[in-house]
Amino acid sequence: MQVAAVQMSSTRDVRANLVEAGRLLAEAAARGAQLAVLPENFSFMGATEAEKIAAVERDGDGPAQAFLAEQAEKHRLFIVGGTIHIRDAGADRAAARSLLYGPDGRELARYDKIHLFDVDIPGREAERYLESASARAGTRVVTAALPSARIGMTVCYDIRFPALFHRLSVLGTDVLVVPAAFTVPTGEVHWRPLLQARAIESLVYVVAAAQCGEHAGGRKTYGHSLAIAPWGEVLGELGTSPGVLCVDLDMIRLMQLREKFPVIQHRREL
Repeated sequence: MQVAAVQMSSTRDVRANLVEAGRLLAEAAARGAQLAVLPENFSFMGATEAEKIAAVERDGDGPAQAFLAEQAEKHRLFIVGGTIHIRDAGADRAAARSLLYGPDGRELARYDKIHLFDVDIPGREAERYLESASARAGTRVVTAALPSARIGMTVCYDIRFPALFHRLSVLGTDVLVVPAAFTVPTGEVHWRPLLQARAIESLVYVVAAAQCGEHAGGRKTYGHSLAIAPWGEVLGELGTSPGVLCVDLDMIRLMQLREKFPVIQHRREL
């Protein structure tokens, strides 16, 4: 299965972000991708909680959701739409929602980010994040069946919580998708080892699509979108500029590894 991780440097300008995402998705499709993963907050990266709230879309109605449906149908792609802040009818706050669209332009799955990024960055007193101020945490673990594999949907900060990935592996996940906007200080030390650990412990492919560069308000994201094989080797990595990483995931090799090294069957609830 050919998969693309799309790396972006998103801004406050939704229209400009969607144009750039469209350009990168067209490149992914031209290179043979069947599944493309966009980064967290691909359609909007604001500086304040007020800006984020102002950019919230209603469920089923908004430019980013319409864009994903159009692009999936146009390029005959499965697309994981990073995250969009979407408010359901009657909800007090939006969810940081990752949407999966199929080649017919229909929504196939939705995952609301479970672990929200409420942290102070160690060693950087001025760098604080409170994602729960503008978003509510999700509660459902989500997988989706594609023709060649079952994908498990996660977002960014989720990768620090192995219990979620354990559950995804029990549900039969073959490929973990990780849209992200990792900070530079944490990315430099934790991005690759955490992603490799998630791949190795469950014998799954990991495809992580990242934000990069400097955004509104001076926030800097790490980039380095990655694709990692079940044995932990890096199949491909981008740098710190926007671009598209395309890799081929060998599902036969995955099946063979799992037969020889059946870690999922060996797990015991403690």
